[in-house]
Amino acid sequence: MPTIPELPPLRWLSAADVEAAMPAIPERLALAERTLVALATPDGAELPPKLAIHPRPAASFVHAMPAIYRGATLAEDRIGMKWVAGFATNTALGLPGISATVILNDPATGFPTAILDGGPITAQRTAAVSGVAIARFGPAIGERPPRAALIGAGVQGHSHLPVFGHVLPGVELQLFDRDRSRAEVLARAAAGTPGIGGVTVHDTAREAVEVSDVVLTAASFGPAAERQSMTNAWLAEGATIVPIDYATYCAAEVARDASLFLVDHRDQYLYNRDGGNFDGYPEPHAMLGEAILAGTPRPAGRVVVSHLGVGLADVVFADAIVARAMRLGLGIELPR
Repeated sequence: MPTIPELPPLRWLSAADVEAAMPAIPERLALAERTLVALATPDGAELPPKLAIHPRPAASFVHAMPAIYRGATLAEDRIGMKWVAGFATNTALGLPGISATVILNDPATGFPTAILDGGPITAQRTAAVSGVAIARFGPAIGERPPRAALIGAGVQGHSHLPVFGHVLPGVELQLFDRDRSRAEVLARAAAGTPGIGGVTVHDTAREAVEVSDVVLTAASFGPAAERQSMTNAWLAEGATIVPIDYATYCAAEVARDASLFLVDHRDQYLYNRDGGNFDGYPEPHAMLGEAILAGTPRPAGRVVVSHLGVGLADVVFADAIVARAMRLGLGIELPR
């Protein structure tokens, strides 16, 4: 009778464990770029469209996001899935709008090896992808400090602060949130963030956007009738726009008229466009990873980089976090 191999340990990492084991910003940016390049490399990854269900609360969703990162050998493959819920109505309850769990599987047997609170991963990997987009395709500023608008003062707003400070040193941050008190909390956090040179809270989103070289929209998803208010008229001619909230703010005309329109994953973007989440939006010029591999220069004019979030990034980040957590003795080993 063949010997049954010993199963790998199964580890649970809480949100506090994940945050304690989160890599430093330079490694996060490297992990994000590795993910984007894998998506653009033949047989570098497998990423089906998000499987979505829609609970009763307004503008809510729950997504299953499985992914495989294919390494040079079986041992270097990474397999996993994120199960993520977005409830815009949580804001009124004082709860995060996004909650998630990430599961990693052994690439040889398929058995789960780790379960992680995915909230901090979602926040930090999203910010890291934004950082890659800004570092690669941000506008030329000149001698003055760069100005960046951050629309939305939720979890994603907070997670982007250190990335802005890292990729745009000395940045003058322009903030807006529908709830001014949340924007003021974010402003206080920004004032103590390394690399951020100044902070202004604005009364309207347009005021924040009009003066900015880089615009990042991270607002809570809302009804279709309230989407796409940020038109070309709001934007500086050479701005880089990074929407992470689908088409909540960024109008289709901005993407249509951009000198370069990139997405994190073409099939996922087109799937969502067909589902009505990007009404009027054009075909992308390329995926962000394709543009990186091709060495695409930043053109004159506006650049839009829309990233919807890919499960592959969660898997790649989770693997790095688990490895660091084990070195630090974090987490709980669960019985099989």
